[in-house]
Amino acid sequence: MAIPKYDDLFNPTLQALHKLGGSASNQELEDEVAQILNLNEDELSIIMPNQNRSKFSYRLAWARSYLKRYGLLDNTQRGVWTFTKKGKETKEVDKDEINRVAKAISAKISKKKKAEEDEETSEELSWKDELLKTIKDIPPDAFERLCQRFLRESGFVQVEVTGRGGDGGIDGHGVVKIGGLLSFHVYFQAKRYKGSVTASVIRDFRGAMVGRADKGLIITTGVFTRDAKKEAQRDGATPIDLIDGDELAQGLKELDLGVAVKERVVEEVTIVSEWFKEI
Repeated sequence: MAIPKYDDLFNPTLQALHKLGGSASNQELEDEVAQILNLNEDELSIIMPNQNRSKFSYRLAWARSYLKRYGLLDNTQRGVWTFTKKGKETKEVDKDEINRVAKAISAKISKKKKAEEDEETSEELSWKDELLKTIKDIPPDAFERLCQRFLRESGFVQVEVTGRGGDGGIDGHGVVKIGGLLSFHVYFQAKRYKGSVTASVIRDFRGAMVGRADKGLIITTGVFTRDAKKEAQRDGATPIDLIDGDELAQGLKELDLGVAVKERVVEEVTIVSEWFKEI
């Protein structure tokens, strides 16, 4: 089937959030809605032109926005979506009604307010793509150093970049401590992908690191297929954590690495291109 339009995603989104207990991250919602619609890997891997996100993810973002404007959903600054009181009582909606009300609200509010709301909605659809495009333009060794810095700032220690060619894609290793008591040795791979990372990449990486580390980590500027996510956490196999382009961009922003945020009613995010040139 073709990827549904944003307003055909209203009811699947509500259904997914109910199934997930009334709260969910963007990724949890995407996975659940995709399962409800029985979308296959090829459909979920269609990338929007000149962007880093899939067409499905893009349309689902606008579906969430319209449901929020209608008063059924709300979200926190950390990207967790929840039901409003009205939303908890709503199982199904008429998409024409949602569109009509959303447009009526847009007509009543000031142009400035609407611009702020639209910017809030499109925020994750714009600055993240600009950031990832900037990252893709830096040399491969600079990207590895960026991942090294990202991991260090995230709490890893003894982070080394090895960049061993032909070693199953292993680019480095480090140690992460949990609560100052437990330590885990982690091998990581840094992949600058425009499209999707498949399950075969996960299997090759696991084969290279098995017996050498407690966990694996793959960082990409692209996205992971559904099969890749399942393979990463397959029972009985060495677990591999995945950080896709969206999560990498959000992490860099939260760590103030190459991203400047100007506080206002709606935050203004600026990509500091010079920072990446000096890494």
